[in-house]
Amino acid sequence: MAFLVAVGAAESGRSTLMFLTKEAVRLALKDIAVGVACEGCPPLPELMKRYEAAGGLYYVCPVCFNAKKLEEANLIKGAEVQGTIPMCTWIGDEGATTFSY
Repeated sequence: MAFLVAVGAAESGRSTLMFLTKEAVRLALKDIAVGVACEGCPPLPELMKRYEAAGGLYYVCPVCFNAKKLEEANLIKGAEVQGTIPMCTWIGDEGATTFSY
């Protein structure tokens, strides 16, 4: 569901950032997000391609990423290892609409 909402926001022209934590940091690695959530749901790789094409970004929690000893060289396009301070800077001084899944 998070990807459907993020794709919708990005394709609507909204600046969109997904902050990935815990096991979700693995979604930002090449060749990992390959599943389908449910019958009739778009495949995750398709949603990720659409999100990237619409300018969507991923910030990957550095604590979670480093705890799993993952390699930054394996990150997908649009993903950066960034923490909460860069995320708050990205949001800026205006309010932000957020969804948490």
